[in-house]
Amino acid sequence: MTITVTDRAANRIAEIVANEATSPVLRVSVEGGGCSGFQYKFDLVGHKAADDLVIQQNGATVVIDPVSQQYMEGAEIDFVDDLIGASFKINNPVATSSCGCGTSFSI
Repeated sequence: MTITVTDRAANRIAEIVANEATSPVLRVSVEGGGCSGFQYKFDLVGHKAADDLVIQQNGATVVIDPVSQQYMEGAEIDFVDDLIGASFKINNPVATSSCGCGTSFSI
């Protein structure tokens, strides 16, 4: 199983980094914390590490470190824009539950 990025998410990432000459890469990682045990972190960075998973799509580059990959295996990174706001959403089959806002999860 691999981690994927939807076209909506890739297009939004490309829009965001278009004005970020020194930080053209989106790093997605998993950290301990949040109300469910783990939380996703999104950072704009200027480079990728040698052992990162690199996903390139529609002019966007997303990198994920090996430790975070194990918590996101088979996940889909999406971008949603609805009545409650616009945000990146990770549909993660490894997560057994998540908090109400969707930013933290447990396994």
